[in-house]
Amino acid sequence: MATVPRPRFSRPGVLRQGRKARVPWIPEVDRSTAIVDCAVYRDGRRVAGNPTWQEAHDDVLRHRSGFVWIGLHEPSERQLAGIASHLGLHPLAVEDAVQAHQRPKLDQYDDMLFAVVKTVHYDDTQPHGSGEVVDTGEVMVFLGANYVITVRHGEHGSLRVVRKRLEADRELLAHGPSVVLHAILDRAVDGYLAVTAALQEDIDELETSVFEGANRATDSNRMYVLKREVLALRRSAGPLSVPLRLLADRPLRLVAEDIREYFRDVDDHVSQVVEQVASFDDLLNTLVSANLAQVSVGQNEDMRKISAWVAIAAVPTMVAGIYGMNFDHMPELHWRFGYPLVVGLVLLVCVGLYRSFKRNGWL
Repeated sequence: MATVPRPRFSRPGVLRQGRKARVPWIPEVDRSTAIVDCAVYRDGRRVAGNPTWQEAHDDVLRHRSGFVWIGLHEPSERQLAGIASHLGLHPLAVEDAVQAHQRPKLDQYDDMLFAVVKTVHYDDTQPHGSGEVVDTGEVMVFLGANYVITVRHGEHGSLRVVRKRLEADRELLAHGPSVVLHAILDRAVDGYLAVTAALQEDIDELETSVFEGANRATDSNRMYVLKREVLALRRSAGPLSVPLRLLADRPLRLVAEDIREYFRDVDDHVSQVVEQVASFDDLLNTLVSANLAQVSVGQNEDMRKISAWVAIAAVPTMVAGIYGMNFDHMPELHWRFGYPLVVGLVLLVCVGLYRSFKRNGWL
């Protein structure tokens, strides 16, 4: 992971649209600054008060201890520009934080780390097969020697719980800003595990439905939706393995030595998710093949039934065609019992064909 030199200008970005989570609760956000929360932490405790981000950072610099944690929700470039200029954030990282929809990664700059992590949420309010059931969001983390800035995109994945949990653990929080990065990554990976468990239940239900053959059309639609959501989970969890291994195995100036082993635990959980996602994909491919095979078998059975009935119907059709030619000299044409004999013979042959097809499983 090479250090990237700071350029004097940033490249122009293109704002791209992505999926939004459908969760009714939205945290209170100061729309003028997009700041959700801002606080100074010193000796593992939150300093009392409600400072602005400038006041909080000035307090850290004045006391030469502690760090400031600024949490933002979907800031615009203008809203983030003041913080970026004051703290010296790298312009490429700032651009990524504003645009969002980035791949999970860890970038190291001169005096800061920039991490991107995908958050996922299982939406159990959506009927199966009607649309997406896994919502994705993003959290960007700027990590410096005396600050942590978190930028969240999406309506789920709130960091309020993470902040409260850390504030309740004074000993852990005293290790500094890198603890916040670990807590965010750990929270995101816990979300992956929860979504993985929910997808496992859906796939088990789908497997039962496929082999029962209740509704093949609905099953095919659910397979497509689940394969798409498994792919979304893979794109969220898979790329995170490399940053976690770097944080766990490589000494970094901004990461406390005692915290590195915690990143190893998160990496183990990510590896577990990646393995499960791979097994989901294989199982869904198998279910798709099984469903197609059942459709093919069903079509073959229908064709056999149609062919059997056509063969039975061909007997009276053939007899009627022969006697419909209106020749004067035809066997039994003027015999009194000719008609009952022909009808009886036709019925006998048809019954014999029916029993034969039934015995061989064609009807």
